[in-house]
Amino acid sequence: QVQLVESGGGLVQAGGSLRLSCAASGRSISSYRMGWFRQAPGKERDFVAAISWRGGSTYYADSVKGRFTISRDNTKNTVYLQMNSLKPEDTAVYYCAGRGTGSYSSPADYDYWGQGTQVTVSS
Repeated sequence: QVQLVESGGGLVQAGGSLRLSCAASGRSISSYRMGWFRQAPGKERDFVAAISWRGGSTYYADSVKGRFTISRDNTKNTVYLQMNSLKPEDTAVYYCAGRGTGSYSSPADYDYWGQGTQVTVSS
């Protein structure tokens, strides 16, 4: 079993930056595809970004492409999401997801989830 714990969320002004971390414990995530999703109040959980097990391939939602960067450090068992040029519409709870199979953008194709971290972007 893998436990995922997100951190780094908070309140930031539009145009600002945040770096989210997802620390894994229980077993190594080095062989897993990892992803970030987000969920705004009253909305479905949406795909944000994903990264292959070695980090050689990354995938992004169109809404964050060019502003967000996903990365991983398998020696630290941690995945990151660097978020720049934040917009009010980026406000959501951000979730880390692990061991993705099938579609990288489908929440149903991930086995492990963190508890989420709130990101609020003020205008």
